[in-house]
Parts: sequence; structure tokens; C-alpha cells
Amino acid sequence: MKTRRHFLRSTSALITLPALESIGFKAFASAKTVTAPKRMIFLGFGWGVTNETWFPDVKKTGTAWELSEGLKPLARHQKDITVVQGCSNKYANEAHWGSTFWLTGANRYAEPGQSFHNSVSADQVAAAHLGKDTRYASLQLNSPDVANSGHGPGLSMAWDVRGKPMAGLENPVAAFHRLFSNDTTPLSERQAMLAQKRSVLDAVREDARRVQVGLTKTDIDKLDEYYQSIRDIEVRLGKDEQWLSVPKIKPPITEPKEGLAGKEEIQVMYDLIVAALQTDSTRVLTYRQPVGTLLQSLAIKVAPHDMSHYTTGDRMAASQKRDTTQSELLAGLIDKLKATKEADGHSLFDHTCLAYGSNIRSVHFLDNCPTLLTGGAANIKLGHHLVLPKDTPLANVWLTLLNGMGVDAERHGDSSGVVKPLIA
Repeated sequence: MKTRRHFLRSTSALITLPALESIGFKAFASAKTVTAPKRMIFLGFGWGVTNETWFPDVKKTGTAWELSEGLKPLARHQKDITVVQGCSNKYANEAHWGSTFWLTGANRYAEPGQSFHNSVSADQVAAAHLGKDTRYASLQLNSPDVANSGHGPGLSMAWDVRGKPMAGLENPVAAFHRLFSNDTTPLSERQAMLAQKRSVLDAVREDARRVQVGLTKTDIDKLDEYYQSIRDIEVRLGKDEQWLSVPKIKPPITEPKEGLAGKEEIQVMYDLIVAALQTDSTRVLTYRQPVGTLLQSLAIKVAPHDMSHYTTGDRMAASQKRDTTQSELLAGLIDKLKATKEADGHSLFDHTCLAYGSNIRSVHFLDNCPTLLTGGAANIKLGHHLVLPKDTPLANVWLTLLNGMGVDAERHGDSSGVVKPLIA
């Protein structure tokens, strides 16, 4: 075999390339020297589901369950998906906020005297563990249709360790360029810009030190939060410096068209998610999906909010059509994850944990959040239907997944423990 050095040198680190068969890693894989990394995907949607036709029959659990009407497009993957019922976020109290609390549990939301703020989201807990060796610790994907999709406050589905919203990429074109377009600014200029940012950060830190004497407890708390924001910026600058001179990997897909919406947008975003994982650009992704434009792309004339307040007739039919289409799209994503082979001989699906759902069940109901799990990375039982006790913290599911991904966490949000029936 022709020997090669499979490394990229940056100004501050030696970074290994992802395991690519095309440049000689296949032989390494056959010798069992390649270990594929673990990844996490969180796909969230607003307005909930059709309660009567999305959830499987609660009387049929374990492996002896049947797909509901809304999940039937996933039939070819039934042995690889698990549906969990009975979970909710106890601090969620806004009926139209489909993703604001979904990944957080919002255990800080109810503190007396506090204005609204969230707690850290599960994806960011995962990113702190899984994202150290990738260009992007995590990527947040959005849709231009957030306002009509029942998501609630936030800049994406991700919230940092201070419970502050994290910005997301607004469309497939923006996501593609973030992942695969190289910065044409000369390296020396980019180095100078980073050095300037470091200098400004040092000055800000010094100013903060000067004012901390004689502060009240409230002011000290605010200053601590300020220091945390400085630390967050330092981490991002360190990541930028690490990858400054490393060119981005050639995209395995073509650049998306401008103006994609609805079903087509979701399909392309799913393609980008696979491409991001395949190239090891990141190992943690969230996608705050559209609902309003999805209905429009299906020629459904019912307004998304009205659809969520369905009764028998056009509104319920629209809700059911939405469910079926979302399941079709999810099935297509799972197809792609299974078809994408890794250097160790397994598929991308085998090394990925995917969670799909919403903070809303249907209409204004916030109990029994729709929750579907798949992928082989988190050491969970697949092909199961679990019905947990009513109002089990949804954060218990996230804690179980995080532990299964190798994250050493004792709790998350308002969790009360792991979901033992979910562990393989």
C-alpha cells in the first residue's frame, strides 16, 4: 500500500483527517484500527402531531407493537426505531412553544424574580463532549419559516450553558457555505483579525475585573454570567485558530438552489446533515424544521395554527397529511444514513443517535411529547414502543441518550434519572 501522511497542519495543532476510504483508510479499517466517531442529530417541529393517529396503541408495547397511521411510512425501518410515550417538560407552560423547552427541561425557568431564560440544551451538552475534534462543535439549522412553525422563542433549538439562545443557519444555502465554502481572505489577514479579537477580549476582561469590588450579590451573578460569555468567546476563538489554515473538505453534494421551502427544504437539509456527518465537519446537529411552508408545499390551504386546533374534517386531514409527509421525509433520511458507509465497514446510521419530536403533543397539550429515537450510537433498544408513567421528565430520555453517547452526566434539566427500559 502506498504510504501517505493523513494529517493537516494548522497554526496550533495537528488535525487528523476523517476516515476516508478513497485515500487509503480502507486497509486501516480492515485491520480494525479505525474507530468511527459517534454523532447526534435532533430534529424538532412545532404544532405537535395528530393525537389520534400518530401515537402507537398504548396496549401494544415492547417489540409487539404496530406502527400507527402517521408513522407507517417508516415501516421499512420499524426494527430500528423506538417510540417513547409518557414524557413531558414540567416547566413548559406555553402552548405554542414547540421547541423552546424541548431539549432543555428549562430547570431554571421557574426561579423567582427571574426574567425568561432557558437552561442548556442536550445538543450542547453532547457538543462539549463530541465536538472537540471537529471544525464545528455543533451546527444549528433553521428554516426561514420559523414564525409559522410553532417553535417559540430562541434563535435555534440550541441553548448554551447560560441558557442563552444560539444562532442558527437560516436556509440550506447558508448551511452549505458554512460547511464547504472556504474563506478567500488571505491567511495573514485572518490571523490579524483573530489577534485583534483576542486583544479586545483581553481589554474587556480587564475592565470586568476593575468593577467587581463592592458589588451586590445580584450584580455578582450578572458579572459571573458576563464572565461565562467571555469564556464562550474564548472557546470559539480557540476553535477558529485551530482550523484557520485547514481548508474545508470538498462537498459530497451540490450547492442547493436558493429559495427552497417546505418539503424540498427539509429534504435538502437532511442531505446536508448527512454530508456534514460524512465529512466529519461536525458531530452534533439540530434542525428546527418548518411546518407552515411544508403545508403550502403539500397544497394544504389550512393555516398551520388552525391545523393544530383540528377537529374532524379539513383541519384533521391537514394534520394527518403533515404527519405522513414528515414520516416519509424521516424515512428518507434514515435511508441515507444507512446507505452511507464508514471506513470501519459499518454505516453512518450505526454511529449516529437521532431524536425526532416536539414539545407539543397536539393543540395546546404539553404532555406526552411525541418522541421517536433511532440510530445505533447511544446503546438504546431499537424496534420498541415504550409507554412510561405519565409526566416522566423528557429530560430523562435526553440523559439516557447522553450517557449512551459517553457523556458523563448525572442529570439534565429536570431529569430524575435515566430511562432503564430504554437501555440496551
